[in-house]
Amino acid sequence: MALFSEKRDASGQLASKEEVVSTKVGDVHTILGPGSEFEGKLTFEGEVRIDGKFSGQIATKDKLVVGERAKVMAEISAGTAVVNGTVEGNIKASSVVELSATARVKGSIEAPSLQMARGAVFDGNCKMENLGGKAQVQPPGLPIAIAK
Repeated sequence: MALFSEKRDASGQLASKEEVVSTKVGDVHTILGPGSEFEGKLTFEGEVRIDGKFSGQIATKDKLVVGERAKVMAEISAGTAVVNGTVEGNIKASSVVELSATARVKGSIEAPSLQMARGAVFDGNCKMENLGGKAQVQPPGLPIAIAK
């Protein structure tokens, strides 16, 4: 990501200079803040956080975070989807879908891994597949571990 800023050179003249802004892994690259409303198709790289209202389609191979007060009505395709607010629409993730205690999801979820906190509301269908290769099958007769 590059930003342009105006600086004065030794003679006092304005000179444009491109500055490179470094971003660390895990940093949020874009925020659609509270009070914002967007409609359309959103595609991005890196991490995006939505805290306002969004309607349409969202596509990324990276991370989408839906904030606690956000209202998203969209078809979502992401690497990782973290939902803290309201989503109406289908979510497809290549890695994981995480629903926090304040999450409200109405639609289908398709992902190899689903994490749902106590208090989350999910009204829809869930399809879990290991998209990265062969599915791991639990042998019959062995107990299944459930995280608390």
